[in-house]
Amino acid sequence: MVRLSREIVIYLAGEHGAPEVLRRLSDPFWFQAFGCVLGFDWHSSGVTTTVCGAVKEGLKDIDHDLGFFAAGGKGAVSRKTPQQIAEVCERLGRDARPLVYASRTAAKVDSAAVQDGYQLYHHVFFFTAEGDWCVVQQGMSDASRMARRYHWLSERVTSFVDEPHQAVCCDARADTLNLVAHENEPVRRGSAELASAPPDVTLRAIEKLPLLRMPARHPLLPELDVASPYLEKILLKTYERAPADFESLLGIAGVGPKTLRALALASELVHGTPATMRDPARFSFAHGGKDGTPFPVDRVTYDKTIEILNKAINRSSIDRSEKVQAFRRLAAFGEQPLPRT
Repeated sequence: MVRLSREIVIYLAGEHGAPEVLRRLSDPFWFQAFGCVLGFDWHSSGVTTTVCGAVKEGLKDIDHDLGFFAAGGKGAVSRKTPQQIAEVCERLGRDARPLVYASRTAAKVDSAAVQDGYQLYHHVFFFTAEGDWCVVQQGMSDASRMARRYHWLSERVTSFVDEPHQAVCCDARADTLNLVAHENEPVRRGSAELASAPPDVTLRAIEKLPLLRMPARHPLLPELDVASPYLEKILLKTYERAPADFESLLGIAGVGPKTLRALALASELVHGTPATMRDPARFSFAHGGKDGTPFPVDRVTYDKTIEILNKAINRSSIDRSEKVQAFRRLAAFGEQPLPRT
């Protein structure tokens, strides 16, 4: 998978430019098809981490030649993303701060501002030498054991907190406290205003919250889901920082799901701005898996594909017409019936 993903990325970057690779990876349908081409089956878990891991590994030693880079990964590796971005930018001689900010803010949005029950465990940041970027990150629901993938593309992000996603993919949708929904702008504005106010304003409002119930979820109890022993301390921090807007509020350390939930609920009581519960997931898939369905990986054809792609992108030995012929041969391989086992 590393070898084949390497050849595909080299070809795309050479033919269409590194920004086009970002566009492809941020397209959930192309990303899923890419995983299938790499040998991933239709319904198994792990396609996100495996595809991103294969691309990142395949870029080693060639990323500077391509002007295309990858940082982050799964679990503890995801927390090294800012450091990895900074290391690349140091070699490129460019300011890493805008890219680090984009990486951190995308992760903060999907872990705190989009409260859909999926905990992020995977974050990969792809970027170019010119500063374009895309994010592919994934969360897991402990309750359903289902995954949800979040795609971001820099050229489509006009605001980090107003419909910033290129796509959000999941097999199930439900009511979600989606604070980056466009219609939640009044809630974002009210939350930022409350965060800049003395803490007792928000705390007094929270005390008046009735018992709230959300469809397909557990009862939302103020004493369990909103209030916390740290809430007053965090509100004091936001008061001292006086965030100018919701994006600034989101960037304050310690402001997580409970703080944002408290501010959103208090905003409804204080300002009369109820939050929209629209789930941002727009795409769903029925996948294959690593169990040999619909068939085991045919290693002979797989290796032949790598060989053809390698020849197709080797500009020093073949010209454009030969590359076209190579891809026609590749298409012919794809039309051949696979061996039965």
